[in-house]
Amino acid sequence: MRVVIAEDLFLLRDGLTRLLEANGMKVTAAVETGEELLDAVAADRPDIAVVDVRLPPGFTDEGLRAALAARRAHPGLPVLVLSQFVEQLYARELLAGSTGGIGYLLKDRVMDGTQFIEAVRRVARGGTAMDPEVITRLLTHNSSAGPVATLSPRERQVLALMAEGRSNAAIAQQLVITERAVAKHTASIFVRLDLQPSDDDNRRVLAVLAYLNNGGNS
Repeated sequence: MRVVIAEDLFLLRDGLTRLLEANGMKVTAAVETGEELLDAVAADRPDIAVVDVRLPPGFTDEGLRAALAARRAHPGLPVLVLSQFVEQLYARELLAGSTGGIGYLLKDRVMDGTQFIEAVRRVARGGTAMDPEVITRLLTHNSSAGPVATLSPRERQVLALMAEGRSNAAIAQQLVITERAVAKHTASIFVRLDLQPSDDDNRRVLAVLAYLNNGGNS
């Protein structure tokens, strides 16, 4: 797996590089700015970009804007965003597109190497890896309109865990229900959100994006 990293802090950038390469991935570029990220993506065509939201020179949203520009130039590019804080506007912008894997993790989550590596692999495969705190903030004021409003409380719980990238088995364990029950809930979610039969992984991602976008637009 080929990875491009955009992170201005040398120690974190170096640490991420070492962690990824220790887990069998190839870091094709580790850069400091959004412009360098765009150049690296164009030159290396990575399987995923890991990007800090705030990069030089302004340390506001340069990283996110560069990630969005990279996805426009290379549709479907998986992007895993790292942020020090939950920034709802940035998360909503990232979720606005429905192609390619998407992840938004708080930097504290990087301290758990196993969890971080799992998130990178999941997003690179086209899945989602949303930090639980990001999900909570986005869904604090869910809209009462649209198909998402028809979901039951249990279905919302299942979707929130899906957004974290959890498997049916992990969701079942968390909610203390059977995997068969989880499968029934996910099938109902797909119907309620009018997601036509296709690859289940793709429908899971689309369901998560619909749910989080709905929560963020209230």
